[in-house]
Amino acid sequence: MTGDFDSFRNALQAATLRALPGAQRIEGLKRLSAGATLETWSFDAIGTDQGIASNWPLILRRAPGGVRAARTLSLTDEAKLVRALREAGAPVAQVVHILGADDALGDGFLMIRIPGETIPRKILRDAQFDAIRPQLVSQLAGIAAALHAADVTGLPPALPVSGVRKTIEDLHARAVSFSEPRPVFELAFRWLDEHAPPEPLRPHLVHGDYRHGNVIIGTDGVRAVLDWEIAHLGDPIEDLAWLCLPPWRFGNLDLPAGGLGTRDELLQAYAQATGEVVDPMRFRFWEMVGSLRWGVSCASMLEWFRSGRNRTVERAMIVRRASENEMDLMRLLSGSA
Repeated sequence: MTGDFDSFRNALQAATLRALPGAQRIEGLKRLSAGATLETWSFDAIGTDQGIASNWPLILRRAPGGVRAARTLSLTDEAKLVRALREAGAPVAQVVHILGADDALGDGFLMIRIPGETIPRKILRDAQFDAIRPQLVSQLAGIAAALHAADVTGLPPALPVSGVRKTIEDLHARAVSFSEPRPVFELAFRWLDEHAPPEPLRPHLVHGDYRHGNVIIGTDGVRAVLDWEIAHLGDPIEDLAWLCLPPWRFGNLDLPAGGLGTRDELLQAYAQATGEVVDPMRFRFWEMVGSLRWGVSCASMLEWFRSGRNRTVERAMIVRRASENEMDLMRLLSGSA
């Protein structure tokens, strides 16, 4: 294991030195995530910039074998999207290098590390965020509005298109493959089919996972939006509804907008930023889609566990959370959510 780590570190240092003229070595290398296919590493590049001692705080985001889960962008395409968004002025990280074959590190990219907090428990409860917390709903709405207004013609062509009907079809295709029946899911699919709104007049950039954990927050507010791996073109209301799901409230169940505020506060701030009022039924549709999507994702972990793809206790426990989504779907179906 030590030899493997040393080889990885040496390859990463060589890639970093090629990417950053003036960098001489890397220090403080540590892994931040332990995903099945995706790794995130933090480290510093030490050297000189125009004769002045410099320190570049960096993040490596990589898939060692170049393999990603289905329905995700490759890390190369994700990096290109982040670069395009940064050039357009969006609050995203600065990509400094996209890994190539010569780097021998797999698929991935290097970006400047942004200081701040991503852990929801701290953002929602720690005293250092008390002053900014009341402003976060408005900030999240405003950033979402700006991202949704991005000129899609200037974005990488690899972005998939997933509108109203395709989203339902893709979700249903995943659900019917389960070995265990899920009657509540089928009831939700029937409701979605009967209440699907018209497709948006034009496709918008959709983050796809806009929530706590994927935004960096400091004492001055939201500093960056992270993890663009499931970005696509579609209906922007999907992002707003996803932010309001119960799993992202982290105990503040009476504050649907990420445990920070109400739905009305979020939608009013979004309407103020866009000049367009959000249709309540369209929002409810995407809330149903979001809850069902999370439920399908949780339930799918049973197949991962049984097949041996991932036999960890954590994976087995995620399956149990599908029942929470069934309860949430019933509340949505009854109109009592």
